Amino acid sequence: MSGLLAGKRLLISGVITDASIAFSAAKVAQENGATVVLTGFGRMSLVERIAKRLPEPAPVIELDVTNQEHLTGLADKVREHVDGLDGVVHSIGFAPQSCLGGGFLDAPWEDVATALHISTFSYKSLAMAALPLMGRGGSVVGLTFDATVAWPVYDWMGVAKAGLESANRYLALHLGEKGIRSNLVSAGPLRTMAAKSIPGFEQFEEAWQTRSPLGWDLTDQEPAAKAVCALLSDWFPATTGEVVHVDGGYHAIGA
Repeated sequence: MSGLLAGKRLLISGVITDASIAFSAAKVAQENGATVVLTGFGRMSLVERIAKRLPEPAPVIELDVTNQEHLTGLADKVREHVDGLDGVVHSIGFAPQSCLGGGFLDAPWEDVATALHISTFSYKSLAMAALPLMGRGGSVVGLTFDATVAWPVYDWMGVAKAGLESANRYLALHLGEKGIRSNLVSAGPLRTMAAKSIPGFEQFEEAWQTRSPLGWDLTDQEPAAKAVCALLSDWFPATTGEVVHVDGGYHAIGA
């Protein structure tokens, strides 16, 4: 076995279709020597079919990150496939339609709470559920969308991502004494299922394609996936609490 992640045991959440960043991360990870276990929720039969499209079919565990029983039982379910974990990927986000598309001022708290629970708090929840399986040198990696500014139509999901970026720093603080890193990859807009649920998403597409210094391919998840895998590897042993931008350089260019 050879590769950047040779011998690594990884838990990857958020695979829904083969257009998802999580799927690409799982694929790159396997190609670089990792053993991968996936989690899915809701459409389990779909996730299981997608898992068979990987270079090596991966087992799928059902996980609702808002269900404490699922979280409590996660470690035991993972142990059915691997004897421990070296890395965890959080690629989970959801917001009710009222929270997107320009409805920032009208979205009710109940919907905002759902967005924050699934998109923000679950980062800590997943990390803690996997913690009994992880030792020193472990890595938790999540996915964000640049939350340093306000984006049109992104609304409460933008707030959730800002919370995620803050939670990443606090997770880095509290897991550091255990030798476990926590980092995020901030990817540019990609035509994933999540993107399709955002009204007006084409505004992001147009901006990125015209202004990214390196250019930007809306259908290529591999650059973000490679960054995720790099952060899961041993090549960033002293990096934690970081947000790595994989967006063609768009974040560095003034409006």
